[in-house]
Amino acid sequence: MISKAENTTIYILETVAPIFNRKGYSATSMSDITKATGLTKGAIYGNFKDKEELAIASFKFSIKNLLKRIAKHLELSESPIQKLFLITDFYRNYYNYSKQLGGCPILNIGVDANNQNKLLLKKVKVVIEKIQDQLATIIENGIAAGEISSQINAIQYAKRIDTMIQGAIFMTYTLGDEFYLKDMMNHIDQIIHNEMKA
Repeated sequence: MISKAENTTIYILETVAPIFNRKGYSATSMSDITKATGLTKGAIYGNFKDKEELAIASFKFSIKNLLKRIAKHLELSESPIQKLFLITDFYRNYYNYSKQLGGCPILNIGVDANNQNKLLLKKVKVVIEKIQDQLATIIENGIAAGEISSQINAIQYAKRIDTMIQGAIFMTYTLGDEFYLKDMMNHIDQIIHNEMKA
């Protein structure tokens, strides 16, 4: 059973994570946080040591929910190559989903933290590496299953695919146009078909 303190922590993270994501670390003030949560500064600091700890916990909270959602979508198939198509399928609809998060946490927090907060930036880098490693594992499993060409360099393609996805997310958010995400996912599908398929 979840304790009252744990419930409060979850409530703070659910409320504050989209604010940090939207406004960034420096631009998010304690008054933004107390106003949104309806809690006092003392209640916030009773759960988190300082604003930096809260920002990192908020980022981890957003990422955990995002990765859980992707993992659930990938359960729709056991086939490694189909999992790659499920990734593009997930990101075709990412714009509307990520708006609830205050935008894409990897992109927003990564760009913001790059100039503001080295510790937060380190956490973003860890997440990017984890995502690319998981993509590479899917590709390696596809090679082992004979679905993906053995000529494919798994980590190189994982990095390429992730870069294309993040670039498309940036363009979609910057220009407020889903075309970039949808078109890039179609392009990645073509790469899977034409370059990667065994």
